[in-house]
Amino acid sequence: MLPMRERAPAKINLSLLVRGRRGDGFHDLQSLVVFADCGDVLRGELAPALALDVTGPFAGALGDKSNNLVLRAATALGDCLGRKRGARLTLEKNLPVASGIGGGSADAAAALRLLAKLWEASVEPEVLASLALRLGADVPVCLDSRPALMWGIGDLVVRTDALPPFWLVLANPGIAVSTAQVFKVLNASPLDELGIGPKLPAMTGLDALISWLTAHGNDLEAPAQKLAPVIADVIAAIGKTKGCRLTRMSGSGATCFGIYAGEAEARAAEAELKAKQPRWWIAAANRL
Repeated sequence: MLPMRERAPAKINLSLLVRGRRGDGFHDLQSLVVFADCGDVLRGELAPALALDVTGPFAGALGDKSNNLVLRAATALGDCLGRKRGARLTLEKNLPVASGIGGGSADAAAALRLLAKLWEASVEPEVLASLALRLGADVPVCLDSRPALMWGIGDLVVRTDALPPFWLVLANPGIAVSTAQVFKVLNASPLDELGIGPKLPAMTGLDALISWLTAHGNDLEAPAQKLAPVIADVIAAIGKTKGCRLTRMSGSGATCFGIYAGEAEARAAEAELKAKQPRWWIAAANRL
């Protein structure tokens, strides 16, 4: 069998509401998620045992490969199938690590998709979603790189094709932000009731989406800025570029994004930001 390839697109939280802290210690979230046409790439081929190599510009930031989410996903899928399977995997790490755009989660989801095909395994979508949730709250939404509403602890995901097309510019100042520390600073109140999914109105165009997002922000942005004040500088820099319709932080940071109507505006903003901030990671990408 020829080697297989799976993309792991960057996950962008256009909005992120923290409803409160659950009794089990997890937080109940509501988020509108899209994916960008940039990200990591996973390749794999059959082999006697599981092995992972990591390449790409951010390979060195991953640390211990033995605990990588890709290998954990492979082991979980093998256990689910009831027998050990082997594969030689290569992860091309193009996204910053611990940056709020779901790099590790997207990698794990890509591993589940790739290995199910490589091992010619028939896995029900519900089973795959259950495996994904065990790996992390963001992994289920990354199984299918389409716009989605997600809530609860990431276990409730509804795909939506109602969003208009647009372009994104992503920027990370080169720092990693701990999600656990962000939630610690947030110090959310206990949750009194189970969350319900956010209500998304019909989007007739980009203006309607921007209006909705203006009323639905990211509750983790303020606590993340307390840990990493440079996030405010990134948001401000993106917001000053021509054609930027809205800018904010994604996930728990520190990657921030701007929304643009078209490619020309996004590419121009990307070039401007790279000229002014050559040490930042910056990428223009179409919304998938």
